[in-house]
Amino acid sequence: MPTEIFDVEQFVELSERAVECRIRRREDVVKLKLKLPKRLYTLKTSPEEAEEILPRISCTLVEV
Repeated sequence: MPTEIFDVEQFVELSERAVECRIRRREDVVKLKLKLPKRLYTLKTSPEEAEEILPRISCTLVEV
């Protein structure tokens, strides 16, 4: 079961332990999904904010 995170800083910290980050782009929302060995974390954000977050993520990025 995925866990939704609302704090960007916590999401960036979790990305250090993540296997990959999947990016799902829609018209008005971008979903970032971190795959850790035992859990999936998601963050919903605007397209503009996602462009600021993506360079800070330290795992493999996969566009879906």
